[in-house]
Amino acid sequence: MKSIKSKTVVFVTGAFVSHIGWDKWVTYFESKGYKAIAPSWPFKEDPPAEIRKRQPDARIASLNLTQVVDNYANIINALPEKPIIIGHSLGGLITQLLVQRGLADAAVIYHSVPPQGVLSFKWSFLKGVTPSLGLFTSADKTYLMSFKHWQYTFTNGMPLAYQQEMYNKLVIPESKRAARGALSSQGKVDFKRPHVPLLFLSGTKDNIIPPSLNYTNFKKYSHTGSIREYKEYPDKNHLAMDHANWREETDFIIDWLNNH
Repeated sequence: MKSIKSKTVVFVTGAFVSHIGWDKWVTYFESKGYKAIAPSWPFKEDPPAEIRKRQPDARIASLNLTQVVDNYANIINALPEKPIIIGHSLGGLITQLLVQRGLADAAVIYHSVPPQGVLSFKWSFLKGVTPSLGLFTSADKTYLMSFKHWQYTFTNGMPLAYQQEMYNKLVIPESKRAARGALSSQGKVDFKRPHVPLLFLSGTKDNIIPPSLNYTNFKKYSHTGSIREYKEYPDKNHLAMDHANWREETDFIIDWLNNH
């Protein structure tokens, strides 16, 4: 008997970037019969160029992880059915927390920041996350990723012109409080609880969230009666949703949803 019945999809955006990064996915899922939305985080509704002009942005800086999760929960609770939730990067952790609240019919955990206590000591991970956490800087000021760090963490392997285009299109100031929340009790997941079907996707070229970290996150779930699956794509970096063959993943996700 098919367990995933929802035809509503909520895309959850990660840190450092605008929700418009999901636009192609929203259009594609709707072409396949889903009702899809990609809400912004609070205070991030404006075009990225406008938000960058406000750096440092005190309103964004005030956000913590729980407030962002609550914002998505409020949006989901207003929907006519429990949605399929697809979250990228810190949005992947937010998705896991929304699943834990019982708000999803199924979920895709996409190149996800791990929950509290799930760590990696790979140099690429440490190099990728340390500047954004700003552990020795004020949380009252937002962090704006430099183009050089964007090249390393999100768009490694892509042509220079495309890296610059995507930086201009997507990058926005970020709350250090929200980013640091993954390390605190705000980012805690109870891996022993029953859960809806979960699909974990990762990429071998992802520097900031290496596939080994995604796999550890996946393996932490231990409820034997619940569905979970892991898939790793070769040559995909952290901006996999804008990779040249992004439909390879959307088609796999839709097939997985149709068969569970």
